[in-house]
Amino acid sequence: MRRDEMADLTAFVVVAEERSFTRAATRLGIAQSSLSQIVRRLEASLGLRLLARTTRSVAPTEAGERLIATLVPMLRDMDAAIASLGELRDRPSGTIRITAVEHAAKTILVPAMALLLPDNPDIRVEITIDYGLADVVADRFDAGVRLGGEIARDMIAVRIGPDIPMAIVGAPAYFERNPMPTSPSDLAEHRAINLRLPTSGTLNSWRLRRGDRETRVRVDGPLVLNSIDLILDAALAGHGLAYLPLDQLDKHLENGALQRALARFTPDLPGYHLYYPNRRFASSAFRLLIETIRYREK
Repeated sequence: MRRDEMADLTAFVVVAEERSFTRAATRLGIAQSSLSQIVRRLEASLGLRLLARTTRSVAPTEAGERLIATLVPMLRDMDAAIASLGELRDRPSGTIRITAVEHAAKTILVPAMALLLPDNPDIRVEITIDYGLADVVADRFDAGVRLGGEIARDMIAVRIGPDIPMAIVGAPAYFERNPMPTSPSDLAEHRAINLRLPTSGTLNSWRLRRGDRETRVRVDGPLVLNSIDLILDAALAGHGLAYLPLDQLDKHLENGALQRALARFTPDLPGYHLYYPNRRFASSAFRLLIETIRYREK
């Protein structure tokens, strides 16, 4: 059925319900003459008279009554279907794909799922761990999570976490063989456990403070990994120094399994941000995710 035919049938039903071309035209928001023409066109196409008209009233004929009996349930079903789409728009639903670094997923995204998912059973979140600066548009992600200062200017960025204290640590067994560094220049004599960055193919630099300036230093070492959990394991095993988020080290520093070096030379990293392309109509699920993980200072 063509769109104009459906519109003609709908107009006929409104006239039959109102029993008046004048009231029906007002309800439909069209001119009475146009409505009369629509009904005449429908009757001509069917070869049947659908409405009996007098100067005082309009009433469906037998053919009109039979057509109304068929059309009204169909139109009600259509109205219900359209209403249900509105509910989907208002009720958060759908899959949200996010690319994030491991630490952000562990400390922010996964804990936030306990707040988001139980009350929103129609939302599904897929988190992909990637240390590269993913192109969220080309890679078909809804959003990414990276440190502040690492996000392209054409992206919308929402802060989702505080600044991140970092630490340089080593196991007691490592420091038995190597003196504790007391200045950043001492790192040239140490072995590092490094993180490989997939996008650039380079090793992750360590941010250090030299006087009033912050510099980035790459420390040489025999072991390169692509996961902070593995780097932590390697540090605990005494393979070298590791540069890691302090919140992943608390228990190991407390029980003496790791020792911290150069604390006053290790600045905090800028906090994580959720970034995504400009969307005029973001889904209600995506908007709810943003509000769930948005950083609010305590």
